Amino acid sequence: MSLDLFSEHTISQQTPMMQQYLRIKAEHRDILLFYRMGDFYELFFDDAKKAAQLLDISQTHRGRAGGEPIPMAGVPYHAVENYLARLVQMGESVAICEQVGDPATSKGPVERKVLRIVTPGTISDEALLKERQDNFLSAIYQHKDGHFGVAYLDINSGRFNLVEATDEEACHSILQRIQPAELLYPENFNALHLIEGFKGARRRPEWEFDLNTATHLLCQQFETKDLVGFGVQQAQAGLIAAGCLIQYVKDTQRTALPHINALTLEQNELNVILDAATRKNLELTINLSGGIDNTLAQVLDKTATPMGSRLLKRRLHTPTRCHDELNFRLNAISDIIDTGLFHDFYDVLKQIGDIERIVARLALRSARPRDLSRLRNALQHLHPLQTLLADTSAARLKQIQQQSAVMPEIQQLLEHAVIDNPPVLIRDGGVIAPGYNEELDQWRALSQGATNVVEALEQQERERTGIATLKIGYNRVHGYYIEVSRAYADQVPPEYVRRQTLKNNERYIIPELKEHEDKVIGSQSKALALEKKLYEQLFDQLLPHLKQFQNMAAGLSELDVLNNFAERAETLNYSRPTLSNNKIIDIKQGRHPVVEHVMSEPFIANPINLSPERKMLIITGPNMGGKSTYMRQTALIVLMAHVGCFVPATCAEIGLVDRIFTRIGASDDLASGRSTFMVEMTETANILNNATEHSLVLMDEIGRGTSTYDGLSLAWATAEYLAHQINAKTLFATHYFELTELADQVSGLVNVHLDAIEHNDTIAFKHTVLDGPASKSFGLQVAALAGVPKSVIMQAKRKLLMLENHQTLSSSSQLELLETVNPLPQPSLLEVQLDEINPDELTPKQALELIYALKSIAKNNS
Repeated sequence: MSLDLFSEHTISQQTPMMQQYLRIKAEHRDILLFYRMGDFYELFFDDAKKAAQLLDISQTHRGRAGGEPIPMAGVPYHAVENYLARLVQMGESVAICEQVGDPATSKGPVERKVLRIVTPGTISDEALLKERQDNFLSAIYQHKDGHFGVAYLDINSGRFNLVEATDEEACHSILQRIQPAELLYPENFNALHLIEGFKGARRRPEWEFDLNTATHLLCQQFETKDLVGFGVQQAQAGLIAAGCLIQYVKDTQRTALPHINALTLEQNELNVILDAATRKNLELTINLSGGIDNTLAQVLDKTATPMGSRLLKRRLHTPTRCHDELNFRLNAISDIIDTGLFHDFYDVLKQIGDIERIVARLALRSARPRDLSRLRNALQHLHPLQTLLADTSAARLKQIQQQSAVMPEIQQLLEHAVIDNPPVLIRDGGVIAPGYNEELDQWRALSQGATNVVEALEQQERERTGIATLKIGYNRVHGYYIEVSRAYADQVPPEYVRRQTLKNNERYIIPELKEHEDKVIGSQSKALALEKKLYEQLFDQLLPHLKQFQNMAAGLSELDVLNNFAERAETLNYSRPTLSNNKIIDIKQGRHPVVEHVMSEPFIANPINLSPERKMLIITGPNMGGKSTYMRQTALIVLMAHVGCFVPATCAEIGLVDRIFTRIGASDDLASGRSTFMVEMTETANILNNATEHSLVLMDEIGRGTSTYDGLSLAWATAEYLAHQINAKTLFATHYFELTELADQVSGLVNVHLDAIEHNDTIAFKHTVLDGPASKSFGLQVAALAGVPKSVIMQAKRKLLMLENHQTLSSSSQLELLETVNPLPQPSLLEVQLDEINPDELTPKQALELIYALKSIAKNNS
C-alpha cells in the first residue's frame, strides 16, 4: 500500500467510510485489516490483493482513489475463523475491526475499533489452534558480548521461559526445539540465517529491545518490585528478548494477562542436551520427511487429553538429568501398573479434556460458553479422580492428588449459572440457566411473548370481528401480526393496518398488538444485555481462582503423561530403566521403539554395553543390515530413560549422560551453500568441539562424501580423537574395514558387527549384533537386491577382485581394450587373470573371494 494513502490530504478526498478505514489502517500498516461491514469483513487496497491471492477469494472494486478503482475483497463474518486459521498457518497476522457504535444513533459511519489482533504466536481461539501441539511466541536478541537470548511464551498456558546460548549452534538448537509459530527479532539483528525458515518471523524496532524497559514491563506484569525472585536477573540477553515479547503480547491482546505470572530461566546443565541434528535424526516428533508418522511421539503418545500430549512432546525434547525427578516419575508409573488403574484414569481424564487452554481463555476473558460448560464438567470429574488417586502411594501421584483437589463452590456456581448445552457464542443469549437470576427470568418471560396475553387478544378479536379463523402470529422479520384469509377480507375492521400480503392471506397490525410487540422487543434486548452482563460477572468470580486452575491443569497433564507411559509399558512390553551415576550404558535385549512398532515380523533384540573399558564400538556389517537401527535404538532408549519412561528392553542401566549427538545420514543444505560432505563435516566438528566424557555419540559412515583415502583418514582421526581426547561413549558405524584395526591399537575400542549370511549370490540379514568385525561388506549383494542389472554386478565383481589384489582400474581397462581389439576366448581371460595373481600374497579371505569370483565366471562361460 502506498504511504500517500495515509496523508491527511489523500484521506480527506475519500468518502466518510473510507476515511474511517484509512485512519484505522494507518495504525496497522504491516498486517491485514478485517473491516466489519454488515455481514462481511472487507479488505481494501493492497490488503484486498494479498488476501485474494492467499485465500483464493474474489477481488472486486469499490469507489475510486486517486482516479483508480479501490480493490476490495471480503469474507463472511460467520466463516471468519476458517479464513483466520488459513492465514495464521501462512504466518500472517490480522487486525479484527468491529462495529462498536449504535447504527441508530450514529451520524455518518458507525464507530469502529480494532478489538483484537490475531497473530500466529498469540492465537487463543480453539478453532485456530492445533490441540496437541504447543503454540509458542518467541523473541531473539544478540547481546553485544555475542551471547544470544531467547524468550518464548505459550499464551494458552501462561508458560513463559527464557534461555541463553553462547553461540549460533546452540541458539539454532534452541529454536529448532521450540519451533515458534511467531519469532520476533530486532531490526539490527545480524544472524538472520538463524531465523530463516520460520514463517512467522517478524522484525521489531530496536527500541523494543532495551534492558531497563524490559525489566520495568516484566515487574509490572508480575506485580513485583524486581525480578530477583525468578532468578533471571543475570540473563540480560534473555530478559531483553522477554521484554520485547511481553510488550508485543500486550499490544496485540489489548487486555489483562493475569495467567502470565512467572518467568523461568532454563538451566541447560539440568537437561540432556540435544542439538538440531540429533532431534532431526532421532525423529522425536517430526520424521525426516517433515511429517508426524513413524516418530517416537506417535508410538508413545496415547494420552487422553491434548494438554497431556503437549507435555509429553515437551519432555521428549527436554530430557532431564535429575535422577531424583526421574525416579519420582518412574515410581508413579510403577504404582499405576501395580494397581492396574490406567484404564480407569484414562476414562476420567478423557472427560476432563483440555482445561489448560480453557483456563487461558478465561484469563483473557475470551472463553466461550462451551468453555465454561467443559470446565464445569472437568470439576465434576475431579471427584472420581480423587477416589482413584487415593488408592495410589507414589509421591508424585500424591502431589497430583493435592493439585487436583475438588472445588465444590466453583463447581456449584457453574452448575447453577450455565445451561447444560450452551450455544457456541454469548452473542444471541440462551447461556445463563433459568433460576440463576430473577430479573433475567422476568425479562425472558416477557420476551418469550407472554403467551397468555397473545391468546386473550386473539380470542377477543375473533369474537369482535366474527372471523373464526383469525389468528395472531410472529416472525423475526415482521414481528407480530393478525392473519386473516382472503375469504374474510370484507369482514376486516377499518382500524386494521395491513402489514403484509400473502398469496391466500393478509396480515395486519392493531395498536394493542403493536404495544405488546414493543414490550416484547424491548424485553428481548434488555434480557440479552443483562445476560451478557451476568456472563462477564462469571469471569470476575472465576478469575480469583486462576492460579488454582493452572496448578490443577499442570497436575492433570502430568497424570495423563504418567498414566500413558504406564499403558505403553504394559502394552509394548517395556521395562523400568535403572539410573546410576556410573559411566556405563548397559542394555539387555534392546529394541527400536518405532521400527518394532511398524514391522510385521518380530524385531530382533540386541544388547549394548558401553563402559570406560568398552567406550567405543566400531560397528561393521552390510548396508540394510541394521547398523543405523542399532545405533538409533540405543540413543532412543537412553533418551526415554531421561524422560522418565519405561524402555523397550528386558533391562537397562543408564549411567551419566549429558548430551546425545548423532551424525547419521547424508543431506545437503543448498540454501546455505553447503554440500552433503560440508554438512557432514559441520556436524562432525560440532560433536568433536562439544562432546564430553559423559556424552553419547553416534557416528555413521564418516568420510564417505570424499575420496576413499581422504574419507578413511578423516574417519580414523575422528575415531581416535573421540577415544583419546574425549572418551565419550561412542557408536561408530563404518564401511572402512581398516578401522577395525583400531581395536588392537586403542584400549576401550571393541569391534562388533551385524550378522548376515550369503548364499548363491544372495544375502540374508540376521540383524543380530555379534562381537568382532564383519567378514565383508556385502555391497554387491545389496546392489543385486536393489535390482542393479546382473551384467553390472558381474563387472563389479571383476573390478572388486582386481582392487582387492592391489590391481588398478587402469590395468583392468587395458585388459578390456585388448579383448575388444583381439577378443580372446573366455578361458584365455581366466588364464590372464590367474597369471597376474600371486597366491603367496593372498589372505585367506581374498583367496575365498577369488574362488567365488572364478566360479561365477566359469558358470557364465558354460
